[in-house]
Amino acid sequence: MKLLVDSTRGKVLFAEASKDVVDFLFTLLSLPVGAVIKLLSKDGMVGSLGKLYESVENLDDTYLQPNLNKDMLLAPKATVAGANILPLLTNNNVDPNAKKLYMCQYCSNHNISDVYGTCCPNCNNSMYAEVTFVSPTAPTTVARPSEGGYVKAVVTYMVMDDLEVKPMSTISSIAMLNKFNVKEVGALEEKVVNLGMEEGLKLLKASLETSAVLTKVFLGNKKA
Repeated sequence: MKLLVDSTRGKVLFAEASKDVVDFLFTLLSLPVGAVIKLLSKDGMVGSLGKLYESVENLDDTYLQPNLNKDMLLAPKATVAGANILPLLTNNNVDPNAKKLYMCQYCSNHNISDVYGTCCPNCNNSMYAEVTFVSPTAPTTVARPSEGGYVKAVVTYMVMDDLEVKPMSTISSIAMLNKFNVKEVGALEEKVVNLGMEEGLKLLKASLETSAVLTKVFLGNKKA
């Protein structure tokens, strides 16, 4: 990702981003709150959600409904289809096409669940026997295969400091310079940055704290 930085103000004006970066940013919207807190750690959360998360962690199972597993709240799964960013944020290289499912080991009923320990509707025992769902390999066709994710790779995208995303063009770039009242072009600098696990977590956290996300993450502006 290429950043256009106003060196006089120490601010990122906007970034030139690829499809992969935009898919990553859009997928942040699909993360359940519990998953966000788990990724950032409860102590690093702004406000009271960290304490709420800790309350569930510390609550004895005696007080929970018999068919409830704490992971349903503490580590919920994103349900929106699209780019899979959890391996990026967790440094987990598990095959995203593999999904864990569970059956009851006490009866011949074929009910399955994707939540470990779900109560079997047939015999009321907990479903612990793991089975694995594997997506079939997509057939080879003459047509161009789907790129996956959320956006197409036909253009480069512009990502603003506050994470607003729009297709990039020469006209839009000039318009942005006018919007920010840039008078000294010589004060502008291009900075190439990588988006890995560490940067991904910082972007997620900064997006909950400030509207100057790129500036805070990549320039280290603590006042942003």
